[in-house]
Amino acid sequence: MRDIILKAVANPPKLFWAPVLPAALNAGVQVPFMFMAIGMWQINPLIFIVSIVLGHMFIIGLGAKDPHLSGMLQAFGTTNLSSTNLYREKGNKFEP
Repeated sequence: MRDIILKAVANPPKLFWAPVLPAALNAGVQVPFMFMAIGMWQINPLIFIVSIVLGHMFIIGLGAKDPHLSGMLQAFGTTNLSSTNLYREKGNKFEP
């Protein structure tokens, strides 16, 4: 049981050698634009496929530098909240 936990922590999930969340965001943003451009302007989809591959290679490079990039993005999304202070003080106070 201990080996499975350590492996999951040491080796975060990857999608074609890139961290899952940035790779999914790359495909989730560029693929709809590709289909819209094909439908509206009859643009060759090869341009978008090249840009998707180049973006994925960039994300692979970032993932090689920091393999826990997906976890860092998820943690930033939950901690980047602004708080409202009940008392007039300088800065954010996380107390009621």
